[in-house]
Amino acid sequence: MLILGTGAMACLFAARLSAAGIPVILLGAWREGLDALRRDGVVLEDMDGSQHSYPVRATDNPLDCAGELHALVLVKSWQTRRAAAQLDQCLAERGVALTLQNGVGNREALVEILGASRVALGVTTVGATLLAPGRVRAAGQGIVALGVHDRLAPLAEMLRQAGFSVEDAPDPDELLWGKLVINAAINPLTALLGVPNGELLQRPTARLLLVSLAREAAAVAAAQGLSLPYADPIAAAQDTALRTAANRSSMLQDVQRGAPTEIDAICGAILRVGEQYSVPTPTNRIVWQLVKALVTADRVET
Repeated sequence: MLILGTGAMACLFAARLSAAGIPVILLGAWREGLDALRRDGVVLEDMDGSQHSYPVRATDNPLDCAGELHALVLVKSWQTRRAAAQLDQCLAERGVALTLQNGVGNREALVEILGASRVALGVTTVGATLLAPGRVRAAGQGIVALGVHDRLAPLAEMLRQAGFSVEDAPDPDELLWGKLVINAAINPLTALLGVPNGELLQRPTARLLLVSLAREAAAVAAAQGLSLPYADPIAAAQDTALRTAANRSSMLQDVQRGAPTEIDAICGAILRVGEQYSVPTPTNRIVWQLVKALVTADRVET
């Protein structure tokens, strides 16, 4: 199994696949992450605090992965085009790359370079926190929902062997936007305020912003004719913040280590699609601008 990326989600999936006896190679560009993986494998800290190391291969050279049939794309959204170019050098013609990334636009970027037959869309609610290069903590259980693709069955079986809860998704775009609504409501606010998810519910003004962000994103989804996987987007966002109260969102983690965020693929995507359908998204726009203003450091590749 080929995994694109060396960050939190890439390490989590690599550890669980390796633990199931499935050979894993990670392809990335983050030097510290690659060095740690080569030296120690992936170190996974479970919810109970126990730690285990799992062997993996790690490389920055696509030719080391030539002929791979199955790939998971777990890089940040702003790294997708670089990852697609690497994949084009190593993914077999009959291979498939499954994107489980946050935000929208990743599948389209991959298809542009790899072609539609080699790209599949999925959505995951599995969470992870990167503790250090090559060291990750699981952040609770979740599902992996897979769209329809005639090459996905072997990859889905490997994920099941690794202990992931895998489900079929007849319309993964609806699940993707369902996750996007919740990400937009929680992630940028935690990044701006520097707080874990649950703190948003304890601050009245932050809660009002969460409600506005979710409402706008849901309106954009509805304008596209998409049915979200829950009846009430505001309740879904608040429930997620409550269930993950102690978690630091991926966007907060990015900000804290001075890395670029996925704000363009989350709030930025919502306002762009909103403009196409004449749906106003003023809260998403201002939050998008604030997060972009917050991170000024050079990009950190993972």
